[in-house]
Amino acid sequence: MLEVVTPERELVRESVAEVQLPALSGYLGILPGHTPLLTELGIGPLSYKKGADTGYIAVIGGFAEVLPERVTVLAAAAEASEEIDAARARADLAEAEKKLAAGSADPKTDWDAVLKAVASARARLEAAAHGAPVPAAER
Repeated sequence: MLEVVTPERELVRESVAEVQLPALSGYLGILPGHTPLLTELGIGPLSYKKGADTGYIAVIGGFAEVLPERVTVLAAAAEASEEIDAARARADLAEAEKKLAAGSADPKTDWDAVLKAVASARARLEAAAHGAPVPAAER
């Protein structure tokens, strides 16, 4: 069972075969029966497989609890691939990269915020590139 929630809403609650999630120090692959763990999430696309279909969600920080038959993702922010406006994500990435390039000229630059903005925009673009899950029968 995969559950993905943010402080505002629930994005996913369904039985899945596999989950790939962005932990703080790299990606974790989770299959049924996985050893229990608690991890801090990084920024990146989370993917999950249900049958022949794969779903994608851009995840921006939070925590994940893995139990043998359940993965609970408590994300600070998240968007399902089909909800992401790719043009807006591209504009956000361009703006964040512009701030990154100009940051050395401003001693008050909040580097953590700038780097998070770049990573978040890239995660949204990567998840959006996958779009809504396509049923296997339609491929």
